Amino acid sequence: MSNVKVSVIIPVYNCSKYIGNTLDSVINQTFRDFEIIVIDDGSTDNSLEIINEKLNGCGLQYKVIHQENAGVSVARNRGVDVSTGDYIVFIDGDDYVLHNHLSELYTGTNDFSLTQFVKQDGEKVSNPNYFDFEIISTEEFIKKELNMEILFNFFQLMYKSSIIKENNVRFTPGIVYGEDTEFALKALTYGDRIHISNEVTYYYIQHSDSAIRTTEFRRFDIVDIFENLANFYILHGKHELANLIFTSRIPRAIFGNMNYFFYSCYGFDDVMYIMKKRDLLTKLSKFKGDRKFALKVKLFLLYPRLYYKLWFRFKNSID
Repeated sequence: MSNVKVSVIIPVYNCSKYIGNTLDSVINQTFRDFEIIVIDDGSTDNSLEIINEKLNGCGLQYKVIHQENAGVSVARNRGVDVSTGDYIVFIDGDDYVLHNHLSELYTGTNDFSLTQFVKQDGEKVSNPNYFDFEIISTEEFIKKELNMEILFNFFQLMYKSSIIKENNVRFTPGIVYGEDTEFALKALTYGDRIHISNEVTYYYIQHSDSAIRTTEFRRFDIVDIFENLANFYILHGKHELANLIFTSRIPRAIFGNMNYFFYSCYGFDDVMYIMKKRDLLTKLSKFKGDRKFALKVKLFLLYPRLYYKLWFRFKNSID
C-alpha cells in the first residue's frame, strides 16, 4: 500500500453496540486520502465481525489487527507502529465524528491541528469550549493546559507522524486514567505550533459501560502521570513547565478529583484516608495562582470537614 496523508487509529474492546456507528462516521469523511487502522484488543463480543463487515468494500485503505487483550494504550501503540500516514488521528471505538472531521484537521503544513469536541450522554450534549486563537505555539498551549485555562482532550489533535515516531512518543501501558493526556503533552513538546479550528467535529460518548471508564480512586493516578511528565520536562530543559505541573496542574487535579468523589457520594473519611495515604494534601498545598481557587484550597486544608459540609450543602462545582 502507498502512503496516505492521514492514519485514523481506532482501538476497540467489546464495542459491538457502538463500533458500527463509529466506523460509518469515519468512512463517510469528505476528506478521502486516509487509512483506517482498527486494533481489536481481544474483544469477546462480535465487534470484530462488525468491523470486518463495515470495512470490507468501503473503498478506503484499512488494516484490522486482532490481539490478545492488553489494554487501550498497547492497542493505540500498535496502531502507531503500523501506520503509514503523514499524520495520525485517534478515535475511540465508542465515539463518532462528523463528516468534516479530517478536512477540518488536515492542513499539511502544521505539526499539529485541533478541532473542538462535545460530550454526549443520551440526548444531552454539552456546550463546546471555543478557543480565541487560530494559531498557537505548542509551548504556550501546554502552559494553558497546565494552568487549566482550556478544556482539552488528546483526541482533538491531529499529530504529525514523524514527530511521534522519531521521538518514540507512546502511550504508557497499564494506566487507565491520564495516559492520553501524558501522550499529548509529550508529543506537543517536540512540535512548533498548532492550528486551531473552532468547528465541533468530535462527539465523545459518555455511558456507564465505556471501556475507558475508571472506578474507585484510580482517578488520583493522574498525579503519578503528571509527576512523570514533570520529570520528562526537566530532562528536556523545560523547567518552567515542570514547575507549572507541581504548582498548578497537580493541585488542580487533586482538588477536582476530590470534589468528584464527594459529588459521587464517596464518604468523607474514605476520601481523606486515600489522600493522606498518597500524600496528596502536601501536594495540594503547593498550589500557586488564581486567588479564588487558592482560598478554596486553603479552607479545605485548614478545615477539611467544614469544607466538605459546606460544599455538600451548596453543591459547588466539581471543577
